[in-house]
Amino acid sequence: QVQLVESGGGLVQAGDSLRLSCVASGRTFSSLAMGWFRQAPGKEREFIAAINCYNGITTHADSVKGRFTIFRDNAKNTVYLQMNSPKPDDTAVYYCAAAAGSYIRTREYEYAYWGQGTQVTVSS
Repeated sequence: QVQLVESGGGLVQAGDSLRLSCVASGRTFSSLAMGWFRQAPGKEREFIAAINCYNGITTHADSVKGRFTIFRDNAKNTVYLQMNSPKPDDTAVYYCAAAAGSYIRTREYEYAYWGQGTQVTVSS
């Protein structure tokens, strides 16, 4: 069983920066592929970014490409989402997800473990 705890959410002004963190426990972190998703009010949860477990290959949704960056620190069992130049449309609950195995996943059903979510609100 893998436990995921997100932190770093809050209220931020458009154009500022914010970094979300997700600490994993219960399994060797370096064996987990990690991802970030978000869900805005009234909308379905959507993929944001993912990173594989061994060489740091990443992929990002077009909606955040060039603004958000996923990265991980295996020594700290932590995956991050660096959010630069956020927009009001980025307001959502952000979820961290984990999957056993090395390759990148971009679909919800590919992830077996989820955090409780952290609220990010971007004001204009």
